[in-house]
Amino acid sequence: MKNVSQKILAFVMIFVVLLSTMSFTVNMHYCGDTLVDTALFHKAKDCGMEMSNPSTEGCIIKKKNCCDDKQLSVEGQDELQQSVNKISFEQHLFITSFVYTYFNLFKELDSNVSIYEEYQPPLVIRQIYKIDETYLI
Repeated sequence: MKNVSQKILAFVMIFVVLLSTMSFTVNMHYCGDTLVDTALFHKAKDCGMEMSNPSTEGCIIKKKNCCDDKQLSVEGQDELQQSVNKISFEQHLFITSFVYTYFNLFKELDSNVSIYEEYQPPLVIRQIYKIDETYLI
C-alpha cells in the first residue's frame, strides 16, 4: 500500500511540474458575438464569412469585418531551481536525520517472532502429579 501511494504521489508531482512549466495558446474565432471555433495548439477554423476588399473601377469599399480572432496565451514558468548546492550544514543535517528516522520508522518486523524459540524445556524425570497423587477432576 505504501509503494502504491508513493507512485501515485510521484505521478501527481510530475504532472504539476509539467503543467506549471508548459506554455500554450488557445485560439478562438468569433463571428459577431458567437464563438464559432476553439483550438488549442493550432489556428482556429474560420466561419467562411470573412469579408474581402472588393475593388470595382477604382473604388475601394471598406466594411467592418464581423469576424474576430482572439488568442489567450498562458505562459509557463521558466525558472526552476535545479541545484541544491545552497543548503547550509544545519539544513543538510536536518534533512538526513529526518530521512533516516522516517525510513526506520516503518521498518517491518518478522511475522513469526517468538521469544521462546531458543527455550529448552527441562527434562521430565518423574511425573509429579503421580507422585503426590493429586488429580484435577
